[in-house]
Amino acid sequence: MKQLIPNIILDILSKPLLSAFVPKLEERFNAVLGKLQFKNILSLKSLIVLGFVIAVIPLFLAVIYSAFGMRESSALGRTINYQVFEQTKAVRLVLQKTADIERKARLFVLLSDPALRDPYEQQSYESTRASFKQALSELLKLHVDNKITLLVNELSEKENLIYLQIISSESEEVLKLPVDEAFQGLREASASLSREFESYIDHQFNELRQESESLEQGLLIKGAALLLISFMFIGLLLALLSRSMRQLDTGIRRLGSGELEQPIEVEGPSDLRYLGNRLEYLRTHLRELEMSKQQFMHNVVREINLPLVSIRKNVELLVSEKDQQLNPATQEVARRLCSDVDQLNNVSEELLRYSQLNAKPDSKQMGTVNMKVLLEAIIKTIQPRLQAKSISLKNLLRPVEISGIQQQLQGIIEQLLSNAIKYSPVGGEIRIMLRDSGTLMEFEVEDEGPGIDPDQRLHVFEPFYRGKAALPDENAEGPGLGLAIVKDYVANHQGKIDIIDARQDQQGARIRVQIPLNQEA
Repeated sequence: MKQLIPNIILDILSKPLLSAFVPKLEERFNAVLGKLQFKNILSLKSLIVLGFVIAVIPLFLAVIYSAFGMRESSALGRTINYQVFEQTKAVRLVLQKTADIERKARLFVLLSDPALRDPYEQQSYESTRASFKQALSELLKLHVDNKITLLVNELSEKENLIYLQIISSESEEVLKLPVDEAFQGLREASASLSREFESYIDHQFNELRQESESLEQGLLIKGAALLLISFMFIGLLLALLSRSMRQLDTGIRRLGSGELEQPIEVEGPSDLRYLGNRLEYLRTHLRELEMSKQQFMHNVVREINLPLVSIRKNVELLVSEKDQQLNPATQEVARRLCSDVDQLNNVSEELLRYSQLNAKPDSKQMGTVNMKVLLEAIIKTIQPRLQAKSISLKNLLRPVEISGIQQQLQGIIEQLLSNAIKYSPVGGEIRIMLRDSGTLMEFEVEDEGPGIDPDQRLHVFEPFYRGKAALPDENAEGPGLGLAIVKDYVANHQGKIDIIDARQDQQGARIRVQIPLNQEA
């Protein structure tokens, strides 16, 4: 379970949560946390709960406010619709009663002769008039507009004028009444009332629409404000968490690249700070192990070199004695001893170089390296070795520039080409390829030697491992650290090295190196 934690952290940190947030807000939020002394009580779990609450409360308030706004708008609409319905019904009744009273008045005027007039005609006229007055009264009770009230009063006055003229004409022998003018005025007043009421209805519905639009705009503005507040709080929490995660990511990357000098500090929630403390413990432990390894390697190299120097001096002294006649067997033994001493010296130098790969990571200076120019320069230096074995070199080089450490990149190329020359037969061919595959630099070396068995491919990059492939010269076999150093160099550049299958018409070893063009910080 403990081994899964770094992998999970790396997966999370490979995609930064908030790569570009406002630093001032983050600083202020951290200052507030420091003043309130929340750092000792806030954990990742509590921050997640707090963020959820902060995100939900404004949304809940927005929903509640929207519900109340919709309720208010609905109540206002129902009220206006009810009022308009009642007023419309009352106005229609008034207009209907106006038409009835005009008809009754005209009939009453036509039957001006009391002998011809039915006994109940005046009673019917009075009843219709009373209904008309009742309809006007009901309309005024509905609190209509002032203009409508004036038109209702005008309509009532027109009707009263007609009534007074009709009643006063009963005592006269000849009826002298401006009937057309009186009834024309009544109709005009009725038409004016109808038009004004239609205008009033349009005005009421326009006000309702404007009120609804205003309410909708208010809901949008206040809802947006609440959402903005929610997002601001969430952003602050994410800024705090992302800073802690970036610090964890930086610490893990430093541990992975062997940068053990700078302490790992993680601020934020308590559980993330706990992980940071565990990483700091791991850093100090690895640093102590690295120092112990360095010291051990130096001691081993010193203990090896001291007797080797003595042995070589004695052998050289033995060979240089002219007065002693050494037989050929003794001379061969002396030469072999010198060769073995030289080989042991090479082994000690390789051990020392391998132990110092990550000893001083701060000295690694990244820069832009033109790989084609570097590769062409290395090819010129190995021409004597190629000519000594009559090896032809076939290359396909494309211009590639990457960000890296030139000394280590040069070491990768030199070691792979050296191995290819070492294992190639006399008169063989070495093929190298350099190209840009988008975000990666690809470098391949292929020879015509014995190749590498599939079951050995997982072990050839291990220190001191020697494969089963036979060399033309047994003394050419090295200490088994070359490919291990190459692997570490490639890892320092966040790349990978693989042994891939040879081409269909070939059987030698084929090694591919892939390194990102731009290194991550």
